Amino acid sequence: MGEHIIKLPDVGEGVAEAELVEWHVKVGDLVREDTVLAAVMTDKATVEIPSPVDGEILWLGAEIGDTVAIGSPIVRLKVAGEGNVKAADAATAEVKASAAPVEAKSAPAPAAPKAAPKPAEAPKATTAPKATRPAAVSGAPRAEGEKPLASPAVRLRAKEAGIDLRQVAGSGPAGRISHEDIDAFVARGPQLARATGLARKDGVEDIKVVGLRRKIAEKMSLAKSRIPHITYVEEIDVTALEELRATLNKEKRGAKGTERPKLTLLPFLMRAIVKAIAEQPNLNALFDDDAGIIHQHEGIHIGIAAQTPNGLVVPVVKHAEARDLWDSAAEVNRLAEAAKSGTASRDELSGSTITITSLGAMGGVATTPVINYPEVAIVGVNKIMVRPVWDGTQFIPRKMMNLSSSFDHRIIDGWDAAVFVQRIKALLETPALIFVD
Repeated sequence: MGEHIIKLPDVGEGVAEAELVEWHVKVGDLVREDTVLAAVMTDKATVEIPSPVDGEILWLGAEIGDTVAIGSPIVRLKVAGEGNVKAADAATAEVKASAAPVEAKSAPAPAAPKAAPKPAEAPKATTAPKATRPAAVSGAPRAEGEKPLASPAVRLRAKEAGIDLRQVAGSGPAGRISHEDIDAFVARGPQLARATGLARKDGVEDIKVVGLRRKIAEKMSLAKSRIPHITYVEEIDVTALEELRATLNKEKRGAKGTERPKLTLLPFLMRAIVKAIAEQPNLNALFDDDAGIIHQHEGIHIGIAAQTPNGLVVPVVKHAEARDLWDSAAEVNRLAEAAKSGTASRDELSGSTITITSLGAMGGVATTPVINYPEVAIVGVNKIMVRPVWDGTQFIPRKMMNLSSSFDHRIIDGWDAAVFVQRIKALLETPALIFVD
């Protein structure tokens, strides 16, 4: 038998390190070749690390949330044959393994055997009366998270009475809870112990912020700490837009017979943003505040903030200025699927110059979107609701939607922000203008 050490491979994209976000194995597991051992994250792309050999896991070299350098040992396996570890390396790995917290938790050292009692002392140990039990054991506080000891009858009584046994001090051996302890608990706090159906809970769960959630937290903190936000909310009548969208969706195929994707509100908004930026190119920019430089882009690369099972990501529709409604819709669908499945590449998740954020049907009446740093603007879509609108003579039902948009007030004045949103409003309320060059 030999040993095989697996090092963190070059995961591409020119990175020198990656964050360990998930272990798929533990010490003692038997794995086959190509079994996924772990997942690491670089920027916003998650990469799975497979095993190149069959073997048994002896050691895991990092904990979730650790940053690991490319080429660092992360797994040690026992394998058939010689393996890939020389004798000196094996000895070094053994020292590391004995000190590694991951293995120490998974394979604790066996306790030393207890010494046999002396014959003269054995009767004392077995016949000591209950009254001689040290007072420190009786009613001793239970360690945090320790499961209370009690008989099934006591547990049933506590359950029926709505009593949390973790709150009851036990007077028996090792803190075992008796019926007398239940009686004493009820006497001390009858309102707490009676069957109310509302048991008190005092537990605390510590959840380490790792992976995508940590990157989201870092980016949001950076954006809010460095960008003075101004948020502008405007109401838009999308009745005509929704009618046009429904009509266009009836046409399943284009002029050349190709199948068309279903249109949502997003492609129309994207085309409106493209037209509005043509008149205010300073909105399509990145601000390098360290260098004091605004990078104003000609190409319009629209980030679409998308919620995935792992958290918020922003896939990017590149060169939206060169895409029509259906091409925009198809690209949004493709990127959304890649983001949800975790297969989106780093290039697909970076490079945006302005962002759209939407919560769909849960969009609320108004929001205060956080700018996707280092961009200078973000357009937030709120949900569409039918509201009564006064037309000059009467109230009529109209489909109304708010846009909640935030701007970097260091670069974008309030007036310019209002002009930008008002131009989008005009285009969406008269959607034929979207098709006019």
